[in-house]
Amino acid sequence: MDIRNPSPSLYNEDLAPARERHWGAFSIFNVWTSDVHSLWGYYLAASLFLLCGSFLNFIVAIGLGSLIIFALMSLVGYAGEKTGVPYPVLARASFGVWGANLPALVRAIVACFWYGAQTAAASGAIVALLTRSDAIMQFHQNTHWLGHSGLEVICYIVIWALQLLIIQNGMETVRRFQDWAGPAVWVAMLILAIGLCIKAGGFSFDHGIPQAVLLEKTKDAGVTGEPGSFWALMAVGATWVTYFAALYLNFCDFSRYARNRAAITKGNLWGLPVNLLLFSLVAGITTIAAFTVYGEVLLHPEQISAKFDSWFLAALAALTFAVATLGINVVANFVSPAFDFSNAFPRVISFKRGGYIAALIALVLYPFAPWDGDASHFVNAIGATMGPLLGIILVDYYLIAKGKVNIEALYHENGEYRYEGGWNVNALIATAIGAVFSSILPNLTHLLPSWWGTYGWFFGVAIGGVVYFALATIRPRTASAAALRA
Repeated sequence: MDIRNPSPSLYNEDLAPARERHWGAFSIFNVWTSDVHSLWGYYLAASLFLLCGSFLNFIVAIGLGSLIIFALMSLVGYAGEKTGVPYPVLARASFGVWGANLPALVRAIVACFWYGAQTAAASGAIVALLTRSDAIMQFHQNTHWLGHSGLEVICYIVIWALQLLIIQNGMETVRRFQDWAGPAVWVAMLILAIGLCIKAGGFSFDHGIPQAVLLEKTKDAGVTGEPGSFWALMAVGATWVTYFAALYLNFCDFSRYARNRAAITKGNLWGLPVNLLLFSLVAGITTIAAFTVYGEVLLHPEQISAKFDSWFLAALAALTFAVATLGINVVANFVSPAFDFSNAFPRVISFKRGGYIAALIALVLYPFAPWDGDASHFVNAIGATMGPLLGIILVDYYLIAKGKVNIEALYHENGEYRYEGGWNVNALIATAIGAVFSSILPNLTHLLPSWWGTYGWFFGVAIGGVVYFALATIRPRTASAAALRA
C-alpha cells in the first residue's frame, strides 16, 4: 500500500510496507536453513543431541522445543505478512513512533556483536583448511596483526567483504542466496554424515562417551543436570527455544515479503520442526561417528574436516560451513540492524547504509574480539531483554489490537501511535520490569537460583507480556485512538 504524506522522520522506501511479495514457502524454508545451519548451530545441535541421553529423549526435548519455535515464529510471521512492515515499524504500534527505537536498537546491538562473532567463526573454518599447508601454517604462527595471526585477519576481512556483496542489491539478493545456500549445506552435511558412518562401520544413536568428557565438551551449551534426566531435558528444550530469541523479533523482516499466509505456514513447518529435528539428528549422528572413528568428541564440523585425509573433502566441508555461517549472519545479524538503524534515522540511513553500519561496527570490534572474553556476559544480559520485547509486541498485536493495525499511523508522528510524546509508557515500564527478571538479576547478581538463567528469556516473555497487558487494562488507549484502527 502507498502511505499518504508520511512524516519524513519515520519513512523511507525501505521501511515502507512491502509492495512486491515474491517469497514462497521454499524461500521461507531457507530462511531457517540459513539461520540454523552454521558452525555454532551445529555445535549446539550436536551438544543437545548428546545431552538428551537417548533417541526418544531427543525426539521429546528437541521436538517439543521446535514446535514452540514454530508457533512463535508463525505468530510473528503472520503479523509481518498482514502488515507488510519490518520489525522496527511494527514495534511502533506497541512502543510508540519514537519509542520503537528502543527495541530496534537493542536488537541491532546484539546483532552487531554476533555479526562479528559469526564472521570470525566462518573465517576460522577457512583458517583450519589453509593451515593444512606447512607454508601457510608457518605464516599463521609467525605473523600477527591487531592481536590475531595475519592469516586470521586476512580470512576475516575476506569473509566480511563477501557478506557485503550478498546484500548489495537488497532483500531479493538475500532470498536468492538463501535458496542456494540452504540446500547446499544439507548436501554437504549428508555427505559428511554418510562418509563418517561408513568409516565407523555403521550409524548409532548411542554415543558411548564417558559422562565427564561429555559434560566438559558441552559445557558452553548452557545445559545443567545429568544427561538424560528430566531437568536436563527441560534445559535442552529451553536452550533450543532461546537460541532463536533474536529471530522471533525480526522474522517479520522476511515474512513481509511472503506471497500469502499459507507460504509462511508451509515454509515454517518444513523449516522449523521438520528441518530442526533432522539437522540436530544428523549433527548428533555425525558427532557419534566421529567419536568412533577418531576417539575424540568433535562438536565443531571444522574440527572433523581437519581430520580428513582428502584435501578436497576437507575443502568442501570447510567452504560449505563457511557459506552456512554467512547465511545465518545475513539472516540474523545483517538484515535486522539494517532495518533497525534505518528506522532510527530514516532520512539519512537506507537499508544498505544500515547494513554497512552494522558491518563496520563488527569490523571495528574484531581487534578486541569481545565475543571471546567477558564482554559476552554483557551482550547476553542485553540479549535477554529481547524476551520482554517479544512478549509486549505479541500481547499488543494479538490481545489488545486483535490483529488490527492502522498502518498509515505507523508513519505519522502525530497519529494514533504517538502516545506520550511518541513513547508508550506502558511498554517502557513492562520492558524494564521484564528485563529485571530476564536479564539483570540472573546475569548481574546472585539473587536468583543458578538455573534461572536457563529460562530467563521465558520469564522475560511472560513477565513483560503480563505486565504490559495489566497496564493496558489500567491505562487503556483512548476511545478516539482505538476508533482509528483499520
